[in-house]
Amino acid sequence: MFLRTMTSFIIQMHEHRPLPLEWKTSPDCVFCRIVRGQAPAYKLYENDRVIAILDIMPLRAGHTLVIPKVHVPRVSELPDEFAAACGMAVSKVSRAVAAGTSRNVPLACPLTLRTCTAVEHTGLNVVCNQEYAQAVPHVHYHIIPAPRPGATEPPLRGDHVVKPLTEKEMHRLEYESRNALDENAARSLVESIRARL
Repeated sequence: MFLRTMTSFIIQMHEHRPLPLEWKTSPDCVFCRIVRGQAPAYKLYENDRVIAILDIMPLRAGHTLVIPKVHVPRVSELPDEFAAACGMAVSKVSRAVAAGTSRNVPLACPLTLRTCTAVEHTGLNVVCNQEYAQAVPHVHYHIIPAPRPGATEPPLRGDHVVKPLTEKEMHRLEYESRNALDENAARSLVESIRARL
């Protein structure tokens, strides 16, 4: 429910917005720097065409990004060989995330700051946005573990907006509902998921 509400809110706020100029002119994004090894990331999987990393602002423990190693802002423009590689990586990493996060391994849960298991079941949401609701102008797929059974999700703040928000304000509201990835939890997740790849 929370993800659907958050995603719907962000998508609605992006409708009919012009594409930011920097998407057309600047290929140097954070994902390009990660691919080149110039920015840190919790790497789960990598081959010659894709990289999979933990999201640093996860919706839930195990939230993973699968990123092609070519800078393309829109999935509709992704070359076939990279689209195929992303599809295979999404499938492979999804299996590992579901298996790696469904184990009953206590982790410091970065979202609740208590000991918890990451998912406790195999439900996942796989999302790839194009332009609207896309914070980084580089194709990427989110693999987001579903809420744990019986878990309550925090409400999204700012869902009663009267005037249109700027793109920066929309992303700020989205990220306010998230917590930074805990380093110890990230290491445990990387180890657990990599073991299943």
